[in-house]
Amino acid sequence: MSTTAPVSYYRPSRLARRFWPLTSYLVTNLTVAFLWVLFRVLNRTTVRGREHVGDERNTLLIANHQSMIDSFLIGLAVFFPKSLLKPHLMPWNPAAVENFFRGWLLGWLSYNWRCIPVREGRRDPRALRRLSEVLPKGVMILYPEGTRTRDGSVGPGKPGAGIVARTTGARVIPVAIDGMRDVLPIGRSLPRIGKRIYVVYGPPLESPAMAGDSPTREEAQQLVDRALVAIREQLATVRAEVAARRAR
Repeated sequence: MSTTAPVSYYRPSRLARRFWPLTSYLVTNLTVAFLWVLFRVLNRTTVRGREHVGDERNTLLIANHQSMIDSFLIGLAVFFPKSLLKPHLMPWNPAAVENFFRGWLLGWLSYNWRCIPVREGRRDPRALRRLSEVLPKGVMILYPEGTRTRDGSVGPGKPGAGIVARTTGARVIPVAIDGMRDVLPIGRSLPRIGKRIYVVYGPPLESPAMAGDSPTREEAQQLVDRALVAIREQLATVRAEVAARRAR
């Protein structure tokens, strides 16, 4: 009878936790500097709406999801190189434990990239609490769809991002990205070059939430739905402009 060996996930040691502020700063900014070359030199990235984001703490960027490295694009496009002098601008991200924390090396890197592990199945109250704890101290990127798109559309969202936003009273910025499916499609390990990428940061959503709020699931879902409506509109505008240029 064959047996399946248990999967081992990375857990930071006491030493790793002690030196995390330094290692996270170095690992994240070195990674982002490398990916800046990928996004801005080897591919062509157009960024709009930076003025909507600012440098404030407790800022939540809600985005559509196209690839495994979307968070690096969204973070560096608006915060790099400011993050070198303002480390609180290095975004926190939820990350599937089975994809980002399997094995020592990737787990250590993900830990230093400010990834918060979310267990398989995605219903993880502990991760939700951790997200709500760290967001007021900095910025965060969340993907309400919960998975990467396969056809470029923006699917329905889950209320988790709304719960985090309303619990912390965060500023919510809708972010639309396009072109990342061509750079790193599902099933591919190495990014492609020579592609066109778009990142659009929309105006902050108005929200009556205050820190310490206890939103209902319906209130959280309404906030997520509003963010996704804004993202779809931003995507539609970009795609219409691209189509018009190609038709000339």
